[in-house]
Amino acid sequence: MEKIDKFDLNIISCLQKDGALSQRELADRVGLSQNACWRRLQRLNACGIIRGTRAEVNLVELGLDLTVFVMIRTSHHAKAWADGFRQHVERLPEVTEFYRIGGDWDYLIKVVCRGMAGYDRFYQKLITDFELSTVTGFFSMEAIIENRPPDLGSLEG
Repeated sequence: MEKIDKFDLNIISCLQKDGALSQRELADRVGLSQNACWRRLQRLNACGIIRGTRAEVNLVELGLDLTVFVMIRTSHHAKAWADGFRQHVERLPEVTEFYRIGGDWDYLIKVVCRGMAGYDRFYQKLITDFELSTVTGFFSMEAIIENRPPDLGSLEG
């Protein structure tokens, strides 16, 4: 990957705010010709910096009204167990984010579901066939900042 410059960062920033921009609109916003912008965009995609575009969906309007941050502690740390647990969690459709973390907890899972009954169904699937020392859920009452892209301005220079 070639060095990322201010034009690349501007392209990324614009697409994070609006992934549906036309190529012409994107080129105009970043101050490049359409061809130059397209070549940069292709390079950013090819090297994996841009991994696709997605629609931002209002999950509450779809009935997915409960967000739970599930913290997990386990006494199992062997690679085979961790790989199996990872595959198990990846199959659970309620999971929107999944992290292995450091500190007092081992894993953090973000779950989106239909109410408490939906969370209970998720929880029962989560603990099936896996010995987990502690599982606790933190229930979101309000999303104050959600899906905000990071400020890439600090990467310039």
